[in-house]
Amino acid sequence: METKVTRERLITFLLETPMFEQLEPAEIMEIIHIVDIELYQAGDIIFREGDAGDAWYVLYRGAVEVLKHGAEGEKKITALGPHACFGEISILDGSPRSATIRVNEDSVVFRVPRDAFAELVASDHLVAYKLLHHMAILLAERQRTTTLRLSELLKASEITDVHEGIRTIVSESSVRE
Repeated sequence: METKVTRERLITFLLETPMFEQLEPAEIMEIIHIVDIELYQAGDIIFREGDAGDAWYVLYRGAVEVLKHGAEGEKKITALGPHACFGEISILDGSPRSATIRVNEDSVVFRVPRDAFAELVASDHLVAYKLLHHMAILLAERQRTTTLRLSELLKASEITDVHEGIRTIVSESSVRE
């Protein structure tokens, strides 16, 4: 697996990633200085459910899966591919991780440390506020979708419909926590 990520490729990639697409190239330059590039092999765990939320991530290359611990052990909630961001909720509220992220195939991941991001916010960098605004919009969209789907489930007459509906809601609304 190629591990070299040039500055130009990093900038282009971030501009093509939904979380960063509203930023100007100069603003991306402010971010790339705090991004760590990490390599993972298939089967590696990036973080576990319950771990401290010390960073958020952007998948550059490869694939990961989101796992949730339950009565029957860990269950796969969903899979994520390149350009997916995950772990951003913990960077906002400092809560423990709500899911485990396991690498499916050799991957390159960009890690944004919570402390470095907090420094950007504390020093009034516009780029930090733009990212926080985008995170808030994404969270609001997820909440609206979850609320709509839950209200639809209240109308379900069969318990199997409710169970399947809940699985769908969980897989689509909590993936990036």
